[in-house]
Amino acid sequence: MGLPGRLDFHSHLIPGVDDGAADAPQSLAALRAFAAQEVTTCITTPHFDGSLTRVPQALEARLAQLDAGWATLTAARAGVEGLPSMERGVELMLDIPDVDVSDPRLRLAGGPFVLCEFPAMLLPPNAELAVKQFVARGWIPIIAHPERYRNHEADLMTIGRCRVAGAYLQVNAGSLIGHYGPEARTTAVRLLTRGWVDYLSSDHHARGIPATADAIAWLGTRDAEEQAYQLTVSNPRRILAGERPIPVTPIERRAPTLPWWRRLFR
Repeated sequence: MGLPGRLDFHSHLIPGVDDGAADAPQSLAALRAFAAQEVTTCITTPHFDGSLTRVPQALEARLAQLDAGWATLTAARAGVEGLPSMERGVELMLDIPDVDVSDPRLRLAGGPFVLCEFPAMLLPPNAELAVKQFVARGWIPIIAHPERYRNHEADLMTIGRCRVAGAYLQVNAGSLIGHYGPEARTTAVRLLTRGWVDYLSSDHHARGIPATADAIAWLGTRDAEEQAYQLTVSNPRRILAGERPIPVTPIERRAPTLPWWRRLFR
């Protein structure tokens, strides 16, 4: 039996509100897929533009849309046994530097943690300033899928400054098994070998199956079962308690395996 009690806090399961689940049956199918991978709690996180938080009428309209979708999902899953328990938050796009997350619906399970991302899959050169804004207000930012940003420096300097400023990092499970291409996979491994990854979540969009189990199996091939447990169980569950993650031991750095014919003639 695998690791029990996994918590996934990055998914798009509220029906009809973004590019995730289109309807309630698709949401339920995704929850069944999570249950099959021993995920017992989901915090689902629809896309949300941070700029809306500074336009009261637009903010209320978008939150009302999410509330209606959440009500539909809650009604659909009522009485269905064997599904993960559910909380909500958002995946907050930092399209302006000064985002207001005082509404608890914008934070993971209403606690102090905020799942956020930068526009266009590019880290701005002063990304840490947005992190400092959150920290100054008492919130704790978690940067979603940092491995997918296309402009990392060789020394990962910008994302490193974000960590120093107080952000935590959530890598997508699919990145470890190549779902987002070789560059994202390489960067994910680099972050893991530095011990900079705090959480592993699916970013599941209610299509196919979550990559969580395959990513955990990959970590097992690196003798990183303990890290897998921290990344998918103990650290994510600390979010519900409002507690910061425990640092994850770096996984072993390994040289790439050469093809047999290159080893032969080496």
